[in-house]
Amino acid sequence: MNDLSKDYVKSVKLQFEYYKQLGEKSFAQVTDEGLFWQANEESNSIAMIVKHLWGNMLSRWTDFLSTDGEKEWRDRDAEFANDVKSREELQKKWDEGWNCLFAALDSLLDIDLGTIIFIRNQGHTVLEAINRQLAHYTYHIGQIVFIGKQLKGEGWHSLSIPKGKSKQYNTDKFNKPKQVEHFTDEFLKNKEL
Repeated sequence: MNDLSKDYVKSVKLQFEYYKQLGEKSFAQVTDEGLFWQANEESNSIAMIVKHLWGNMLSRWTDFLSTDGEKEWRDRDAEFANDVKSREELQKKWDEGWNCLFAALDSLLDIDLGTIIFIRNQGHTVLEAINRQLAHYTYHIGQIVFIGKQLKGEGWHSLSIPKGKSKQYNTDKFNKPKQVEHFTDEFLKNKEL
């Protein structure tokens, strides 16, 4: 794999890992009951979003270079049933989906990034498909974080720069020498809340 391709794949894996951690840090702050809470019948619970991400990841990343990303065995509508029964079941689905995604990314060769793959018969280069899924997953993880913040209220531990702390954060950053690192490095080093 050439350096540009390696850099892209490394960067995208770090970004996926960053958003995976945001989801997990949100789960950790929510009660077991909160994982299944719905604002109304039309809204999704955290568990439903996880189940949808799991179904999407398995469908998109299983044999993704050789089969359509929308697998015949996927039941997308069932992903939105609030029927996950426990935090453990939710975590198992979460891990299974992410493991499938990371295994697919780890299998990539340089020549694969320009390969055309299909999602519902719509052609994408592998690079475009990765970008599509990164945007899709971050959209839903943002929903998970939002629900978590609503449920936890004032007890929420910020996953980014806390309100009213931007000046201090920037001062700390600008007091350090310039360096080249991925924007996720600091966050991923501190996986605990």
